[in-house]
Amino acid sequence: MPGELRRECDRVRTAGMSLGLVPTMGALHAGHRSLIRRSQAECERTVVSIFVNPAQFGPGEDYDRYPRDLEADLAFCADLGVDLVFAPSVAAMYPEGFSTRVNLRGVLVETLEGAHRPGHFEGVATVVTKLLAGARPDRAYFGHKDAQQCAVVRRLAADLDLGADIVVCPTVRDPDGLALSSRNVRLSPADRHEALAIPAALGVADAAHRGGQTDPETIRELILLRLAESPHLEVDYVAVVDAETFEPAAEVSVRCEILIAARIAGTRLIDVLTPGADERLAVGAGG
Repeated sequence: MPGELRRECDRVRTAGMSLGLVPTMGALHAGHRSLIRRSQAECERTVVSIFVNPAQFGPGEDYDRYPRDLEADLAFCADLGVDLVFAPSVAAMYPEGFSTRVNLRGVLVETLEGAHRPGHFEGVATVVTKLLAGARPDRAYFGHKDAQQCAVVRRLAADLDLGADIVVCPTVRDPDGLALSSRNVRLSPADRHEALAIPAALGVADAAHRGGQTDPETIRELILLRLAESPHLEVDYVAVVDAETFEPAAEVSVRCEILIAARIAGTRLIDVLTPGADERLAVGAGG
């Protein structure tokens, strides 16, 4: 099946048309819609990949429980007029004897998500390399919510000269402020209410920064205080980092990312905010 992707995408390029790729793990929602629409606005043809990649899940993670509904995803893509959907099996992507892994090194992949999910970015880098090599798109579209993954993919594409521009699109949120995620469907109403502390905490941090606060540790403390108001929320990390290197930031600025990862009732959620960006988060949400 990867060969079919290559042949179909070759036809697009032979016809002189630009191609956008939207890599997904399915369970498509409005966040994916925004990526697809961005691709369609900037490229003449758009391909969406749907593949729950086992290589990026560690032992004890939720690979088996990850939401899957291929029929609904195909209907979603058809409604949006997607030109090509690539939905391979695990056996097609990782056939017998497959032994290659793409391994990045350094702070970018060894901290935060990299530290809490060993092997995660190796799995991401491997599957993204296969997708970019197979489709050879002009642009590939990713959501900012997965900020560290976006930075890893940008580094990967640059280091391996994969030829695609990596386009990072704004996080899409529900009206209550929660960042859209395929995992959100597993949250009970009570869990979701507590999870709203995550965007609320980012809102507190953003308000503090807009008020002149630039000390990263003070921002972290404000976030942790807000998250503590949701007693069932288990925090993995709160960090203020340089947006490109993911080294700890010396000062909070628009060149930083403020990141949160936390779990509630076994569901892991991540979120991010660029201080001073246009996005505003309600400081009173959740709790």
